[in-house]
Amino acid sequence: MYVTISDFNKEWNKEAMLTQNVLNGLTDESLKQQVYPEGRTLGRIAWHLTTNIPDYLSHFGFKIDGIENAESVPTSAKEITETFKVVSSHSAQIIEQQWTDKSLEQIQEAFGRQESNSQILMGLIKHIVHHRGQITVLIRQAGLKPFGVYGPPKEDWIHLGVENPPQ
Repeated sequence: MYVTISDFNKEWNKEAMLTQNVLNGLTDESLKQQVYPEGRTLGRIAWHLTTNIPDYLSHFGFKIDGIENAESVPTSAKEITETFKVVSSHSAQIIEQQWTDKSLEQIQEAFGRQESNSQILMGLIKHIVHHRGQITVLIRQAGLKPFGVYGPPKEDWIHLGVENPPQ
């Protein structure tokens, strides 16, 4: 759990950078990759991950502008990646400006249960990590090499001297 805003921002910035690296691997064509025939596309999930950040924060009392046309998924991978970069950086600043270390101890209702603001911020990171995992799988299904988030993708094991990488 986060005790200070600085603790949260360190983890937020690390996870945002990892997410940015994953999103940087998207192509315009890959945005069309679907989970299943009637399911969401890679572009929809990446855009949701991005646009949900200010929505989530505003739900818990932060004064932060949402993203215009958030319902309309861009067809440009570059637009999604650039928007994520701006949103993630701006959100860290907003949290630092609007909450104090003491704010993290306060309790609010979150999704039907009582949670500290520290838990709520952790939930935001978990939400991003959850969708980042989905995106990584869909990138692979789209025929692209995913970025290694917490370990290398299979293509990079050979550079580490592993001839038969784990499957």
